[in-house]
Amino acid sequence: MKLTQTILACSLAVLALACQASNTSQTLPAYTPDIAVTKAPYTDVAANWKQRLDQPYVYLTHRGDYRLAGQRFGELSSLMAGQGLEASGPPFALFYDDPAEVPLDELRSRLCLPVATPVTPEGDCSYAVLPSTTVVYAVVAGPYPEVPRAYPGLYSYLNSMHWIENGPIREIYLVRPEAGKDWDELLCEIQIPATQRR
Repeated sequence: MKLTQTILACSLAVLALACQASNTSQTLPAYTPDIAVTKAPYTDVAANWKQRLDQPYVYLTHRGDYRLAGQRFGELSSLMAGQGLEASGPPFALFYDDPAEVPLDELRSRLCLPVATPVTPEGDCSYAVLPSTTVVYAVVAGPYPEVPRAYPGLYSYLNSMHWIENGPIREIYLVRPEAGKDWDELLCEIQIPATQRR
């Protein structure tokens, strides 16, 4: 499911704006990358692998064009606030399908906010746990719409490990876009679940 850069570049333009609107009352802890940060022009991607821990989260399901998905981050944040639920970290998105292989109106994604403990949300939002698994990952600096430019380097690393993709791609938007903030200060961690080739 190697997501095409064109579709994601458009979708993440919307996600970047949505992240700005989501969870605005929460102050998140500073993030310190544990690997070198990949910067434009994204030709040399610093990648590594790790064991991702279980992550409880509340989410809205989006079916259809990825470019429209990010608009729902604000909706999710409002629904959680109305139920007294607090996010425990930065927003993230899960992408399940490859737009090159799945019709646009059938693409599946989730807009997610992590929570510290299990919850029982009401209405349109749901609760799940992103399971612990091995992921390859990179931390990318710059405007969120540019994130997909780092995908080829991350997939190259995945292939060099003789692994294959094994689950939805996760993008964690680590720095909230704000008025006056330099776009180069934005950081996104891309995670691709991985497993051994058979």
